[in-house]
Amino acid sequence: MTQGFVFNDGGRTDAGYKGRADDCVARSVAIAANLPYQQVYDAISHGSKSQRVTKGAKPKVSAREGVTTGRKWFKDYMATLGFKWVPTMQVGTGCQVHLTASELPPGRLIVSVSRHYTAVIDGVIHDTHDPSRGGTRCVYGYWIAR
Repeated sequence: MTQGFVFNDGGRTDAGYKGRADDCVARSVAIAANLPYQQVYDAISHGSKSQRVTKGAKPKVSAREGVTTGRKWFKDYMATLGFKWVPTMQVGTGCQVHLTASELPPGRLIVSVSRHYTAVIDGVIHDTHDPSRGGTRCVYGYWIAR
């Protein structure tokens, strides 16, 4: 099965944002949850500001600067949107699932890969670029709409 790709910025441009940003989490959540980009951006920015900053780390004050998705506030936020986390890789197991339609379930997914989140809807990547690396990119896990 071949991997499809659709250019989709999640409504970022329509919300008035320009230039490059590390906002892949906000974009992918907006796309997969079918929510306005600004609504997701604001919720993620609020959560990022509320998290405790570890020693030596630079605080993140907006969704534009990236998100630490393993935090409780993010898991709680995703649960309120109706998404469930499915891990696909454990320490020491190696890559079990790749970013390709044949290895992911159908539905609305927010997929975690190395240093990036992307939306996958029924096997088609929705993002500003194709992060699949030809179907070889390892998936750490994904949020799936229940």
